[in-house]
Parts: sequence; C-alpha cells; structure tokens
Amino acid sequence: MKKIFTLALVSLGLFAAIAANAQSVKFGIKGGLNVTDMHLSSKVFKKSNQMGGFVGPTAKFSLPIVGLGIDASALYDYRSAKVNTPLGTEETIKQQQLAIPVNLRYSIGLGSTVNLHFFAGPQWGLNIGDKDFKWDKQSSYSLKKSNFSVNAGLGVTVMGNLEISANYNIACGKTAEIEPLKLAEDLTKDLVKKESSRNNSWQIGIAYFF
Repeated sequence: MKKIFTLALVSLGLFAAIAANAQSVKFGIKGGLNVTDMHLSSKVFKKSNQMGGFVGPTAKFSLPIVGLGIDASALYDYRSAKVNTPLGTEETIKQQQLAIPVNLRYSIGLGSTVNLHFFAGPQWGLNIGDKDFKWDKQSSYSLKKSNFSVNAGLGVTVMGNLEISANYNIACGKTAEIEPLKLAEDLTKDLVKKESSRNNSWQIGIAYFF
C-alpha cells in the first residue's frame, strides 16, 4: 500500500510538472465498459467474464513535441465476474475502485478533423467497495486494498472533442487472495494452498472534451 501510494505521488508530481509546460489543456468527462478477464486456478474454479463500467472526469495535455501528449483521469471503476466454486455454487465477485490512469499518448493526424492516437501508462486503484466475500465457513475471496496496473491501447479523436478508445488493463501483481477449502481428499491437494487472482480488463471508452 505504501509503495503504491509513494509511486502515485511521484508520478502525479511528475505529471503536474509536465502539465505546467503543456501547450494546451482540455477537460472532459469519460465513461465506458469493462470486460473482466480473471486469472484463477482452472483446477479449482470455473469463471465467466462479466461486464462492468467506469466513469469520471478526465483531462489531456499537448506537449511541445509534435504528436505527444498526456491524459489523466479519476474514474469510478466497477468490475465483476461469476465464479463456480468447488462446492457447486455460483458466486459473483465485485470490485469497486477509484482508478487513476495516467497515459503518454502519440497522435497521428488522419485529416483536418480526425486523428489516431496510441497510448500507454500506469494506473493506480484504491478499493472503495466490499473487500471480503465469504463463500462458506472455510473459504473466502479477499480483494487487496489497492492495486497497480498498466494500460495499453489506441483511440480515435473526432473534431477535437469526441474521443473513442479501446485498451487492455493489465494487473501488476495479485488483485486478491483466496482462502482454501477443506473438503474431500481428492480436492484437498488442489486447495491446501492460498490461491491468488489477477483481474485484468478489456476496456472501451468514450470521452467528450469541452
């Protein structure tokens, strides 16, 4: 938690310094869809992907170097997935977080009104929803209080105001821990150790800049 907080402060400080030298600044609102891609032990759990979403304010800055810029957002980010446990039950895992992505972007003009841009950068997430999910008396799924991930994607900007983007958000390290079950011997060998999961996500976003 302390390491993530320190990295966030350093990065935001660097971001503020760069933004102070930006040629232009635009503010807007951003929203979109998450398709959660959970990485769990296939021997123990079966899962199905499920949609979530994100929304919040955003800003982008043009740098003195042609084509380069930075964007940053503060987003309410919701993700969920259904998991079939060894007990035969179907459980829904929900992750709610405040996500702060900061991306370096490079734009290529496709005409006077349209440009294509590629972007990548770090993202910090702070859990603001339920942290623990109890499945029975002996098992649980516990989300980390905070997480660090990276984004990589591309987008299209139309008329300088409307922006459509798609990216993959990759978790760095584990997103949650799963306490083992104590069941029959044929299952125990797969469940005696703690499992961990990484919640990656495909994201499609739409932003409008004023």
